[in-house]
Amino acid sequence: MSFFDEITLMLTDPFMQRALVAALLVGAAAPVVGTYLVQRRLSLLGDGIGHVALTGVALGWLVGAAVGVSPNDALAIPGAVVAAVVGSVLIEVVRRRGRTSGDLALALMFYGGIAGGVLLIGIAGGSSGNLMSYLFGSISTVTTTDLVLTVVLSVVILAIGLGLRTALFAVSHDEEFAVASGLPVWLLNMAVAVVAALTVTVAMRVVGLLLVSALMIVPVAVAQQLTHAFRRTMTLASVVGVVVCVAGLSITYWQNVSPGATIVVLAIGVYVVAALARPLLARRRPPHDPHPDIPDDVAVAPAPALAGGATGGKECER
Repeated sequence: MSFFDEITLMLTDPFMQRALVAALLVGAAAPVVGTYLVQRRLSLLGDGIGHVALTGVALGWLVGAAVGVSPNDALAIPGAVVAAVVGSVLIEVVRRRGRTSGDLALALMFYGGIAGGVLLIGIAGGSSGNLMSYLFGSISTVTTTDLVLTVVLSVVILAIGLGLRTALFAVSHDEEFAVASGLPVWLLNMAVAVVAALTVTVAMRVVGLLLVSALMIVPVAVAQQLTHAFRRTMTLASVVGVVVCVAGLSITYWQNVSPGATIVVLAIGVYVVAALARPLLARRRPPHDPHPDIPDDVAVAPAPALAGGATGGKECER
């Protein structure tokens, strides 16, 4: 069988069709949210939400067992969505009120999420082994219902992440300036938290809850090696996410390896290549850049003259 025949066979397989659609959506949506998290220096937020989502998965099992739903994990994804959203909102509330530091709040989410998931799955009559597919991904188990949920959640993520990009950029880049500009900062921060939670639950079937943060952050790190413009970083990160997801999934069609681990390893490999290529690209940049630290798609608008002729400036995304 030729290579093209094997590709055709893969693309006509109903399982692979569902898996590829899920991989495309997750690969495009996860880096969009990851761009905001990196800008806000909350790269580990996805990990914390992922651990809390594990408790939601187990809670879905418990509710399903109580009401007699079949199969046992039919309510796993809805449970994960609810738990992840609640967890992300709580950590944002804690962060804004300053009752505890951000890293301590994330640590509580890490430990409590894992412990709660293992405890609840045991009460539901399952074992920790039932959580493995959610921890490390199991795209081979994607059903039509899972795919529909993935499509709906991905559309919501992209609609918020792209539709509110200017406002979310302002909040992520300089929260004090956003407050002074009259933006609803609290609502926008909550929007980022909720979208991050939805992204975690969407991606858990593809790469797993333990690796989902890598798919949100590593493509952004790759894009930052090649460009510093916010909009270009987001676009390039989504392209990288789609490529590594589709490539990793295609590899697992012929090789019996974990899809989630393969996708993350590919993403890290792309990052290494981009980091090595960065010095070469830097040599080709114009030597006399008057604003080397300002992104390409950020305009510097002059402020009114101050006493003594001094001027100020502010940054705004085009």
